[in-house]
Amino acid sequence: MSDFNPNSSKKFRPVNSSLGTAPKVGPFPADQVIPWTAICLTSYYICKSVLGLSWLWTGIVAAWGMSTWWVLTGSKAWRFLSKLVSTPTFTRGYARYSQILNTSSPTPTSHKRLSIRSNQQQKRRG
Repeated sequence: MSDFNPNSSKKFRPVNSSLGTAPKVGPFPADQVIPWTAICLTSYYICKSVLGLSWLWTGIVAAWGMSTWWVLTGSKAWRFLSKLVSTPTFTRGYARYSQILNTSSPTPTSHKRLSIRSNQQQKRRG
């Protein structure tokens, strides 16, 4: 039996308001946390370690990098990131068969028969 009763005063069921929304860490989208961490670490390494800049410039470079990443990826990350994936190139190739293992080594009899046949076929051809 269903719980729906058209004569009841309660017409709608309560629904979780967070359904269909993206996870967030405070006001920031959760899918940006890892790239922003990488941007902060990279800007720290370049600005503080390599160039020897102050913390102010390190923070400015990190904020610039994070804001640029957020604008490029935003809510529809696939629009920008899909351009970075190269399309595969399919080619048809043909290669001549060459044996990997030496036929003079001891092999089971079924393999010996196969190698003998292939040797006889080679003698017939050439």
